[in-house]
Amino acid sequence: MLGETGGAWLDRLHMQLARELRGQGWSQMNIASMLGSTQSTISRQYQKSMLALPGSADELTVDGWAKELAGGLLSVGQSEELLRQRFIVEFQFTGNQVLRFDKTLTGLDLEVDQNEHALIRRLEWAIGRLDSKLLLPVLPKVGLNIAACLNSATSPSEVAAVPGKITSVEGELRTHSKPQFGSSNHLAKLLLDAKKNDSSKSAIINIRPPGDHEGTDIDAVQEACNQLNWELADAVRGGIEDSGSQIDVILDIGDFGWEPSLYVLAGSPLEAVDRCHALITTLGGIE
Repeated sequence: MLGETGGAWLDRLHMQLARELRGQGWSQMNIASMLGSTQSTISRQYQKSMLALPGSADELTVDGWAKELAGGLLSVGQSEELLRQRFIVEFQFTGNQVLRFDKTLTGLDLEVDQNEHALIRRLEWAIGRLDSKLLLPVLPKVGLNIAACLNSATSPSEVAAVPGKITSVEGELRTHSKPQFGSSNHLAKLLLDAKKNDSSKSAIINIRPPGDHEGTDIDAVQEACNQLNWELADAVRGGIEDSGSQIDVILDIGDFGWEPSLYVLAGSPLEAVDRCHALITTLGGIE
């Protein structure tokens, strides 16, 4: 009834909601049961790149809607029995608990300043998805950060990131201010450099690569990328050395006075976080 565009809205909502719930510890089986899907479908969607919509305003609305839905479902809990589901989305539970959401989708693009505001919001949502248990063991000495830009960005001032990095406070990841444009010159330059070869990438996050005092474990990084079917590029202080038309991960093995770094690229901040988690998990399984 909604046609192709309406189907895309629902597909992105479904994918984003599954990611939100999975990131909060819900099992694939419980997510599938709650969304009226199958475990195999949830698994496939979790591995796919996020579906793009024709209108950036609709992407922002759907992603925000998914976050609202996830927050409501988390408050109810994955053990509750679902009695009814219908569109526009309403969940009715035992104990007279009802969650209902209604959003207007237009197919229109945002204005430039609205796009920038939307990007900041996406960064904030992505930061909220960071898994401290996964990231703290690979936290760089220079600090963790995540940066993102619009497709039209050409200079570091048009790339948004967290001022002062993301740091560890009592075992949790914390930011000290909201993401802002022009906040991370190094990360911004690397992202823009990568976009010259792979225009689909608009977000980047840095972690510490595996290794010890003898050096970076390059083989482990390459093996992880092979398992994930990702393309690995090399970098030095001056930027990316060699790469093809696709770049998913960048490895800088470091130098005297220069900490080794591993950078994960993606098409959006939320995807960058999901990919970062996947890479860390994969690296942890390599002996």
